[in-house]
Amino acid sequence: MDTIIRPSADLRNHYSEISRQCRESRSAVIITVNGRGDTAVLGLQDYFQMKAELELLRALSEAEADVKGGRVAPIAESFDQLRASLLERKGDEV
Repeated sequence: MDTIIRPSADLRNHYSEISRQCRESRSAVIITVNGRGDTAVLGLQDYFQMKAELELLRALSEAEADVKGGRVAPIAESFDQLRASLLERKGDEV
């Protein structure tokens, strides 16, 4: 996919075309101001996918740091603590 670059005037005058390009090409359209990149326009589906992937990468990075830092526990112990916490919350709701 080639990068699509459009001047800012096109955003005002040809919004529906730019929106269609984003959806169909599944890539960002770069908007320029005075010939320099200023803004990236992205289809909503692609935005949500990118955001979910970024959140997953952050979680994986944190997990990797925990493993490297020795902040780990046996899975059975972790589930026991989680189960106890959930039961405690359930008891507080009654």
